[in-house]
Amino acid sequence: MAFIVDKQTLDDLNILGKYKHDSIHSLFNQVVTKGAEKLLENMFNHPMSDAEQINKRSGSFQYFQKQNAHFPFEKEEFNIAEDYLKTKGDDHFITVLTRVYWKKTLYFIYKDSGYQMLHDGLCKAISVLNKLSDFLNQLSADDCPCLGEMKVAKSFFLEKKLGFLSTEKNAKVISAFKMAWYGFLLKNRLKMQIEAFFQLIYHLDVYVAVSQVCKKKGFCYASALTGKTNTLNIEQFYHPWFEKGVRNCLSLNHQSNMLFLTGANMAGKSTLMKSFGIAIYLAHMGFPIAAGNMIFSVKEGLFTSINVPDNLSQGYSHFYAEVLRIKTVAQQVSEPKNLIVIFDELFKGTNVKDAYDATLAVSQAFSENRNCLFIISTHIIEVGTVLRERCNNFQFRYLPTSMNGSKPVYTYLLEDGITTDRHGMMIIENEGILDIILGNK
Repeated sequence: MAFIVDKQTLDDLNILGKYKHDSIHSLFNQVVTKGAEKLLENMFNHPMSDAEQINKRSGSFQYFQKQNAHFPFEKEEFNIAEDYLKTKGDDHFITVLTRVYWKKTLYFIYKDSGYQMLHDGLCKAISVLNKLSDFLNQLSADDCPCLGEMKVAKSFFLEKKLGFLSTEKNAKVISAFKMAWYGFLLKNRLKMQIEAFFQLIYHLDVYVAVSQVCKKKGFCYASALTGKTNTLNIEQFYHPWFEKGVRNCLSLNHQSNMLFLTGANMAGKSTLMKSFGIAIYLAHMGFPIAAGNMIFSVKEGLFTSINVPDNLSQGYSHFYAEVLRIKTVAQQVSEPKNLIVIFDELFKGTNVKDAYDATLAVSQAFSENRNCLFIISTHIIEVGTVLRERCNNFQFRYLPTSMNGSKPVYTYLLEDGITTDRHGMMIIENEGILDIILGNK
């Protein structure tokens, strides 16, 4: 079953976009090969909701991190070898031989580059295959998640017909006849095995790249449980792009599945919720997360409402866009599906009275669902007092603000309870906005 996520959530959390320097995808996109780029993109587009599959992929990353493996191929060399090996070969050796000699003739008469390109492509292919063989032999077989694929690849290199790989390992010049024969073997008789090699290399590229990011950044790997347990414990989590970010801990479960989050402006609520959402998304991919530890029951999807824009082309105000977003999430929750839902400042596009009534009503209605996990933040702290009286499955946490004279200081550390901080007007005064308006100096 696929993990459900929509464009709004992906945008809120800045998940996708390999060309966006600050996206989560770009953080992990340290691969060498084009095939691995496509594989990585596919992984990011398809998080999983099966605990066994998640733990298996996570185990692959952990294995290569433990091995301290380094991908053995340079980009330029691999691209040349890949282009050579993926060029369609002929079914008959005589045809291949004739074409090679024809290219050689054109090279000597007209200095045509085709023969030299063919020669270089074969040399690079031999080099890449030898490096793959050496790389596989260096890896320990203990606890290797892709042991089956590695055994098949290793046995392939032992075939007599591939003996030329070792004899031509450091060759600078290969004869035309040998070029034709080696090319015929690799592109025709061994075509399926070569394609399997490429798929193995792409996976190795991703495994090594992601595990190196994990090691460099000090991330951890989450442990996935079946969805029946409905448990989520995450310790010392932070935003993956903020290496020196403040760490926080959260625990949600069936009995306490609602987190009511308060705090002043700039106290860090949005960043905390984004950090949490990113960890959830990556954990369902089997990828490392920016945290000290995480154990979670797999969910069926993730929905956020953090930066909901208006839609002028359709005549939607910001408030109406918020309402439609909450309606979308409500429909998903009611199906029913086991989801994780993150709402940042419900109904901030309307007046205080309506926002209070709507936030209270929606939060209380969602609390009837014990299978989903919710984080709801708001500036309307009075809602929390009522929810505390009416509902028994809410946690109340806040991000505090302390004052250094007239300057607010933020710890970004979660504390139990509901904030009483109200420093918005003080920030406005500190920035001298009223003096600017009134023309005072």
